[in-house]
Amino acid sequence: MATTGGGLADGRALLGRTSTAERIADILRTRIAEGYFPPGTRLSEESIGGALGVSRNTLREAFRLLAHERLLVHELNRGVFVRVLAVDDVVDIYRTRQLVECAVVHDLGEPPFALDGLIEAVAEGERHAGRGDWKGVSTANIHFHRELVALAGSERTDELMRGVLAELRLAFHMVDDPRTLHDRYLMRNRQILDALRAGERTTAERLLADYLDDSRAELVEAYADRVTDSTPPPA
Repeated sequence: MATTGGGLADGRALLGRTSTAERIADILRTRIAEGYFPPGTRLSEESIGGALGVSRNTLREAFRLLAHERLLVHELNRGVFVRVLAVDDVVDIYRTRQLVECAVVHDLGEPPFALDGLIEAVAEGERHAGRGDWKGVSTANIHFHRELVALAGSERTDELMRGVLAELRLAFHMVDDPRTLHDRYLMRNRQILDALRAGERTTAERLLADYLDDSRAELVEAYADRVTDSTPPPA
């Protein structure tokens, strides 16, 4: 499905005079995560380049960077598309999350922990739920897990999980009922936060491990209803 530059015009201001492929990739990554470009969408060089005011060569380099992150795929003689994950991809994403997120909580050290980001992410999710904005709840949930990983104080871990969580959003966008997918996890986010506030790191780690197990099982079941072919599209 062809796309226009919709949702990108405001990105021009972010580029300024120091436009780089990396910064363009940041803008596109955010737009993909927010659902402006759903899985399977063909990205038009002409419309996106025009919306951002960048050259075709620079845009192609940004596409290459996002393909390396497994967010885009290039199909010969067809163009560049937002990737459609296979079920096996979703399982692998959760395997990575379990390894990284649980290790971060396990290695937190002694309380008190720096929880301001987690507190705001939980409140953000509850505000969106109160308005019935389940896309907003999904975004807040990603923020929660990003802030959880940030407790490690590692730029490398933050960068790794930024890509993993961006891939996860590709799966979220394919699910028909986001409320069913996210509603019950609002309370579980708060339970993890409360355990960390109380300095109960071991309890928080157990809650998180159970959370990720349940979330993986539910997302895989919902996702499999939409994607029957477990073979990834060509890279």
